[in-house]
Amino acid sequence: MQNPFLSAEWRNLLMINFQADPVVLRPYLPYRTELDTWNDTHYVSLVGFMFQNTRVRGLSIPFHRHFEEVNLRFYVRYKDGLEWKRGVVFIKELVPKHAITFVANTIYKEKYSTHRMRHRWSPTEEALEVSYEWKVGMHWNHLTAKVDQAPLPIVQGSEAEFITDHYWGYTHMGPDKTGEYQVTHPQWRTHRMIDYSYQVDTAALYGAAFVPMLSQQPISALLAEGSAITVLPKRIL
Repeated sequence: MQNPFLSAEWRNLLMINFQADPVVLRPYLPYRTELDTWNDTHYVSLVGFMFQNTRVRGLSIPFHRHFEEVNLRFYVRYKDGLEWKRGVVFIKELVPKHAITFVANTIYKEKYSTHRMRHRWSPTEEALEVSYEWKVGMHWNHLTAKVDQAPLPIVQGSEAEFITDHYWGYTHMGPDKTGEYQVTHPQWRTHRMIDYSYQVDTAALYGAAFVPMLSQQPISALLAEGSAITVLPKRIL
């Protein structure tokens, strides 16, 4: 196996899932990928989580080891020979560090944006409350949830498995060029959702086309406990 480009821990991944309009998503499809569905439904997800103990090519960069990320993503698949690979495409990824945004956008052709961010985890014996916040202009946006403290294994064939078990990332790098990278981690457990809420300045962050999608009632929400992860070097399709 290749040496990882990045290693870290992804913790307390809060995912709020909406039915997506495939007409809006198709212009963002990387070359040679196609939209993926679960139960004939297209999904787009708002995801907030923490990066912890981050290393790039084995090096720990001061002041860039622990930070929040919030992203908007949708789900695709790519046929590699006889194998279908299930992956995600990011509309935009929000982080609090300018250096991360600069490197990701200029060298790796990703779609990062820098915002002031903060998070809060409040565990008790019975419940866990998780909140991710980021500032857009003068306004704080948020993803929050209250869940059962004890995580449970994911049920095979479930929506939660579809949302969490995508181990490939695809990046639109041009009309005939796609970046592909593999993310490795064990299957995560998830917490039973008690309550959740969100507030997002959709038009300012993602454009007017996404306003109807993120204004509707979410299909579902889940909190995955996360794990150590590795991101392998990108290859060009």
